[in-house]
Amino acid sequence: MTTIPTINIPTELLRTLIAVVDLRSFTKAAHALGVTQPAVSAQVKRLQLLLGLELFDKSAPGVTLTPHGELIVNYARRMLAVNDQILNLVMPGFSNPPLRVGIPGDFAGSILPRAIAGFQARMPHLRFLLRGDTSESLLRDLRQGQLDVVVALSISESDLDARHSWREPLVWIRGEGAVIDPGAPVPLVTLRQPSMLHRITTSALSQGGRDYDIVFTATAAVGLVAAVSAGLGVALLPRHEVPNEVEIWNDAPLPKPLDLYCGIYLRDGSDRETIEQLADTMAEALRLRAAGGPSTRPEPVAPAVAATHRIPRVR
Repeated sequence: MTTIPTINIPTELLRTLIAVVDLRSFTKAAHALGVTQPAVSAQVKRLQLLLGLELFDKSAPGVTLTPHGELIVNYARRMLAVNDQILNLVMPGFSNPPLRVGIPGDFAGSILPRAIAGFQARMPHLRFLLRGDTSESLLRDLRQGQLDVVVALSISESDLDARHSWREPLVWIRGEGAVIDPGAPVPLVTLRQPSMLHRITTSALSQGGRDYDIVFTATAAVGLVAAVSAGLGVALLPRHEVPNEVEIWNDAPLPKPLDLYCGIYLRDGSDRETIEQLADTMAEALRLRAAGGPSTRPEPVAPAVAATHRIPRVR
C-alpha cells in the first residue's frame, strides 16, 4: 500500500502572507512582524515552494495576488482564525495583536520600558512589541499604521497632534571639574550620525562661531557619558538624561542650545482607549522623572489640541 506523505503548512508562513497582503508591502510587513524584509521574502518563497504555486503576480505593479494566491489567502485567514480561537480557549487574550511602541534611541531608556512593564502587569492580556529607532523613522511608521504609540523628539513641533507634549532642555555636560581652552576648538563627544543630537550639537557650535574637534563618536548614550566622564570632551544631553557620572555645566562658555520638543503620538484606530491609557502611563513616568530633577518650574508648551496634557519644562 502506498503511503501519501502528510504536508503541514506552518502558521507563521500564513501570517507572513496575510501581513504582506494587508499592508501591501514586504517592507511594511517586516516592520509589523518585527523581522527583516529578507526574512519575509524567504517565508513567502518557502510557502510557495511548499504549495507549488506562485502567490503573487510578478508582472503586475505592487503587491498583486494571482488567482491561486487569492484563494490561498482566503483559506489562510480561515485557518488562522480557527488556530487563534483554539489558543484563546486555553490562553485568553493570546490572539490579541501586540501594541507596537516606538521609543527614540536611548531616550529615557530605563524609565519607559519600566512604565510599559508596569502597564502590562495591570493588563496581563496585552502583548507588546517595543522598537527603538530615530524619531523621524518612528513618526513615519506611525503615519503608515505600523506603530500604535510613539515617543518622538524633534527640533520643532510636529504636524501631528500629540496627546502629550513638552520641551526637553538640552545642557552641556563635562567630567568633574573639566575645563576647555577658550581659544582652542571645543573637544566634542557626540553620537554618530544621523542622530538628532549630533545635528543639534554641531549646529549649535557652528552657529555660535565655535570651532570644534570631534574626539569621540559614540553609538549609544552610555558610551557618550563614559567618554565625557573620562575627560575626553564635552557633550549635549537632555537635562533629565544626565547621570551622576558627569556634571551639568550650567555656565559653560559655549552657545546655549535650543530645547527639543518631545511628544507622545497615537495611531488612529478603533482601540484608542487602550493606547491612550498607555500613553498617559508613559507621560506620567516622564513627568515624575522631570519632577525629580533640579530646579523645576512649570512652563508648558502652547497647546496643539485642547485635550493635550503637558509635562513641566525643566531648566
